[in-house]
Formats: sequence, C-alpha cells, structure tokens
Amino acid sequence: MIEIATFDTKPYDREYLAQAPGAERVGWRFHEFRLSAETAPVAKGAQAVCVFVNDHADRACLEILAAAGVKLLALRCAGFNNVDVAAARALGLAVVRVPAYSPYAVAEHTVALLLTLNRKIHRAFNRVRELNFSLSGLVGFDLHGKTVGIVGTGKIGRITAQIFRGFGSVVLAHDPAPMLDWAAAHDVRYVDRDELLAVSDIVSLHVPLLPETRQFLNEQTLARMKPGVFIVNTSRGKLIDTSALIAALKAGRVGGVALDVYEEEEGIFFEDLSGQVLHDDELSLLLNFPNVLITAHQAFLTREALCEIARVTTANVLQLETGGAFLDGTAL
Repeated sequence: MIEIATFDTKPYDREYLAQAPGAERVGWRFHEFRLSAETAPVAKGAQAVCVFVNDHADRACLEILAAAGVKLLALRCAGFNNVDVAAARALGLAVVRVPAYSPYAVAEHTVALLLTLNRKIHRAFNRVRELNFSLSGLVGFDLHGKTVGIVGTGKIGRITAQIFRGFGSVVLAHDPAPMLDWAAAHDVRYVDRDELLAVSDIVSLHVPLLPETRQFLNEQTLARMKPGVFIVNTSRGKLIDTSALIAALKAGRVGGVALDVYEEEEGIFFEDLSGQVLHDDELSLLLNFPNVLITAHQAFLTREALCEIARVTTANVLQLETGGAFLDGTAL
C-alpha cells in the first residue's frame, strides 16, 4: 500500500479521495493544515504528498520531503505557481497535477457570478427574506449585445466564451497562442490586450499565474479599460493588483467586480472565520462595496470536478507502485 500525506484537506476532499477508483490501495493520511517547510516533517514514511493551491512547496520544503523519502508531489489542482518545479526536478521529486478536472465547473461559476452581480440577485434574495419586495436599486443590464473580453483561451476560457456567445454577446479574446479555428467556429475575434481592455463591457480572466501575468490588471491597465467595465476573476487572485482595483472602484471607473479568488487569500479562503476580526483591510474594504461580489475559491466545487480530481490524483499515485507512466498531461 502506498502511503500519501495529504495536506490542506476538507471533508469533501476526504470523501471523494476515499471513494476514487483504486483508493483501497492507498493509505491516505489526511491533514487539515497546509504543507510548508515547517509541516513537511509529518510526511515522513509517505511515498507521496498531495497538496492544494495554498500549500507552499518551495525548495526548503521540498528538500525536507526528499530527505524523508517522498517520491511524488501530487497537486489537486491545475495551477502550480506554489511549487518550485525546478527544485523538485533537481531533488528527484516527480510533480503531477490535475490539468482539466472540470473546465465547465469554473466557466459556469464565472457566468453565475456575473449574472448575480449584474442582476443583483444576492441583494434581492436578502430583501425578499425580510419581506422587502421593492425593486429600487436592482437595475441591471442585458448581456445580449454587450462586448465580453476573454483573457486566456484555454479550456475554461473557451467554454466561458461559448456561454457568453449563447447570450448573444460579442466576444473578443486575447491569448499569446490564439486558436483561430475555434474562434472562427464560435464567432470569437482575437484582439490585442489594449483593444480588449478599451472596448469590453465585461472582462473575464482565465490565465495561469506566471511572471508575465502577475497583476495583469494594475493601475495602468485599469486606466485603459472602458468606463463602467465589469471584471470577473475565477483564475488566480494575484492577476489583479487589489490596491489599484480599490482605487478604480472608488473613482467609479469600474462598474462591478466579481471575484472567486483574491490576491492575499491564503489563510482566509477555505476557512471559517465567522466571529473573528478580519485583519485584511483591503478584503474588508472590498466586501463593503455594493458593486463587488466575492466567493471563496469555490468555482471548482462540483461533484464532477471532485470526482475527476480524486480519480486523476489516485491514478498517478498508484503509478509509484507499478512503475508505470503518469496520466497524459499531468506531469510537470
């Protein structure tokens, strides 16, 4: 049986991992706390370590894991900006991820966030529960005919674009590797970054966190955006400079913001902090804007996505036992 130390786990992680095909051949050691250089020693005796988006697998952490005999680092997510991949290779640690657990889950949540924010469904829900049936202040706009800018046309970005096309929106896209056949088939037009920002009524971010995408929306790029623009981010929080975003909201240049991720979400998202004081002043401020809607990194959270994450993660871990190859597209 392969022992796997699994960090930053919640009840839903444990449920689906324990039910994955082949899970009976894995000794799951579930930990609620995150992986870091300080917590890495608890992985002693495990052949693999499983982590999520806010675990820290830097060189110092990886050196401890390698010395403890760990052979595999398995990410339960697509992004890997929290892993020093070069250090892992140098230490002989294989790194795998789940590159496409459910692009539909994230794309659908993206559109759900926008619809909720635009049509003020969350505010209407609270009003009606208090028997306030007034419609004042609940005016939204049609998505039909609006211009939507999709930044990044990987699987999630493409599905999101197709959903918006279903609403009758004009869809523009920006990506360093444009998929022209797909764009032609779905009536999507690729443009450069500045044009997309200047003319889009809605901008939706679907790119990984890389040095070139970090703070993609900052003081300069926000200033180029169409006045009253709505911004949606279900990718990575650090794609947006929060301070610059708050300034743009205060100035009225941004009409609405829907976020499933936040620049400094570590230690906040995925946790129950009710009854505590929130020490992040910028997040506190964002939560008080009437035109900002935030969910806590739940875009991936569907039954289908959790099943696929568990299936791919377990299948890759079992390759340590058989000496076989990792699933296509999962190895870094």
